[in-house]
Amino acid sequence: MMTRRQALSTLGAGALAGAQGSRPNIVFVLVDDLRWDALGCTGHPAARTPHIDRIAREGVRFRNAFVTTPLCSPARGSFLTGRYVHAHGVTGNGDNAALSHQLVTFPRLLHEAGYETGYVGKWHMGTDDSPRPGFDQWVSFAGQGRYDNPPLNINGERVQTEGYMTDLLSGHSVDFLRRKREKPFCLYVGHKAIHGPFTPAERHKNDYSGPITRAANAKDDLNGKPALTRLLDGKPVTVPGGGSPDELIRNQMRCMNAVDDSVGAILKALEETRQLDNTLVLFTSDNGYFWGEHGLGDKRWAYEESIRIPMLARLPSRIAAGSVLSEDVLNIDVAPTMLDLAGVRIPANVQGRSMLPLLGTRQPRWRESFLIEYFEEKNFLRTPSWQGVRTPAWKYVRYAGLEGMDELYHLESDPLEMRNLIGEPGAKATLEKLKKELARLLKTTA
Repeated sequence: MMTRRQALSTLGAGALAGAQGSRPNIVFVLVDDLRWDALGCTGHPAARTPHIDRIAREGVRFRNAFVTTPLCSPARGSFLTGRYVHAHGVTGNGDNAALSHQLVTFPRLLHEAGYETGYVGKWHMGTDDSPRPGFDQWVSFAGQGRYDNPPLNINGERVQTEGYMTDLLSGHSVDFLRRKREKPFCLYVGHKAIHGPFTPAERHKNDYSGPITRAANAKDDLNGKPALTRLLDGKPVTVPGGGSPDELIRNQMRCMNAVDDSVGAILKALEETRQLDNTLVLFTSDNGYFWGEHGLGDKRWAYEESIRIPMLARLPSRIAAGSVLSEDVLNIDVAPTMLDLAGVRIPANVQGRSMLPLLGTRQPRWRESFLIEYFEEKNFLRTPSWQGVRTPAWKYVRYAGLEGMDELYHLESDPLEMRNLIGEPGAKATLEKLKKELARLLKTTA
């Protein structure tokens, strides 16, 4: 395993901006609701994800990767634009179709710069499945879609298909990669998996029959978490010991096995067409997912299991095999990274940072804090709006509409976020600093 100090960087930004034929291809794979530690390469003892693990083995694993908003549509808007949710405007999972047609996305900018672009999979910003600007190839579906025999929108034509969704998306991805072309390409693959209803492929339905091991914070008594224990319609938001049942977790992992099959097919297609080593393959998730931690299922909350995501990348000319980076990287960093890699100017309103300097032999100045946020949805009132700031050592969360329910955690000594220090006299100075930092982040990202 190599650290960043050992990482190899053989191509400078100037070289990347050279001849069009030398620009790297891009494959971006986004999984739905995959938590950061549910892969073999991120430490899960039972997960069987050999093809995804290969990306980490032959590339880099970002140890501390996060979404700024842990919810599907908002996070996808941030991946595509490099902007915080309050800036791009997709604040919830509602009907964002019209807005999503207007977003200035990194594939759209790459297309304008001479890349052939393809979108395959879940768009999930509104139920409109029609092609979005900037894509030469479009394969998507309305809303959440379904796992078995889904209707797909293929370049504007709605087609009834037969088969398992993950396999169908994989097939369209491979077809795009195997085309003969003169241009570099960018393929965006957005899987429906592993989102509910957590329906595995037939070949994987009996995988993972063993017991589920829970983290210690699945036994959190919720003391110091009044936002979780407050009453809604006469019932507490959650209770100790609540959250995702064992079979749900098994089915998520079973769904992941088909995603791993898909990643294997993509890598094989790139290898057989001799494009693999000139293609950045970046694999990640739109948010985390609770497996009973703090009595929770789903995502949406500011705890680590919700905001933290896996992120892996492979490109031998820029990334030393087996690299592991510890800097905090965000979903808003993906768009500027893709543009930087292609030698395309990064728009001034992009709020993320290119991650390419982290892959070099020099240590760049990097962020020491970042903003996290969530906007309450009318059909999901159990999670209120919140804003927060996370640093390597601390996390402060403010529930704007709830009096006296804010939370403060010292992540270095309490990584499972069991002890809320908001009222501790010894943490008062730190709390004031974090409040000021939150105000600064909100002001500078408005």
